[in-house]
Amino acid sequence: MMAQQCDLEVGDFVWTGGDTHLYSNHMEQTHLQLTREPRALPKLVIKRKPDSLFDYRFEDFEIEGYDPHPGIKAPVAI
Repeated sequence: MMAQQCDLEVGDFVWTGGDTHLYSNHMEQTHLQLTREPRALPKLVIKRKPDSLFDYRFEDFEIEGYDPHPGIKAPVAI
């Protein structure tokens, strides 16, 4: 969205986590997650360019090729 509004080419999205952690009662689920083979990344299609960054609507977006693994249930950490 930012690149589109600024008439720039799309680049990399870089994320840095803060206060990321695992709870001790989620170790089994963590090990399951680590055994999964990564799948192809989906593509986000932006169907129109509104006049402003604040004028996007839900209908402006489409996700192609999204093939997630099944969810992993875990107890709430207390």
